[in-house]
Amino acid sequence: MTDEKGRIRRDLEKINRGGVMVVGIIIIAVIAVVIAAMLEQDDTKIDSQKEVYLFLHGRADLQERAETSLVAYGFQKEKITVASSENVGSVGDYIAMLWRPPRPDHIKIQKITKVKEVEPDKIIGFWRGVSGKVIDIIFLEEEKGKDSIHHSPDKRRRGQEDGKKRIHRPGLQDNQGFI
Repeated sequence: MTDEKGRIRRDLEKINRGGVMVVGIIIIAVIAVVIAAMLEQDDTKIDSQKEVYLFLHGRADLQERAETSLVAYGFQKEKITVASSENVGSVGDYIAMLWRPPRPDHIKIQKITKVKEVEPDKIIGFWRGVSGKVIDIIFLEEEKGKDSIHHSPDKRRRGQEDGKKRIHRPGLQDNQGFI
């Protein structure tokens, strides 16, 4: 029995402690990635009866394309309103922003989670008091008969490989304030 204990002790002394530490770090990293992936899942269903406030960021020329993309996504055309600094939405309504100014190529969709009364800001008005949760990102519909103006002719960009449009689902984040 003493011989068996001595053999186990020698075997344990032969183990490289650095290797064990690396394996432990890898296991912890895998667990963290799995937890993050579970937290990113969003079961938010689009309520097509809610208002959608479209922020064009000065790109009125893209309004029709943005509305076409939003309708294809599932929103009702008559519920889409171009946002103004005076008229803010309610909790549960949606914000659709052309993103990223000045040359947007996609629309960031947020669900309004909180509206608080604030003094209006000179630029964004009462929207300063609106908080939202990003629920999805969709790409702008291409103009018929025109090549896209913001990417190479081979159309290799995020979400449009092989000519197919895919929806990019970002990680969830709660915004503190509108912008």
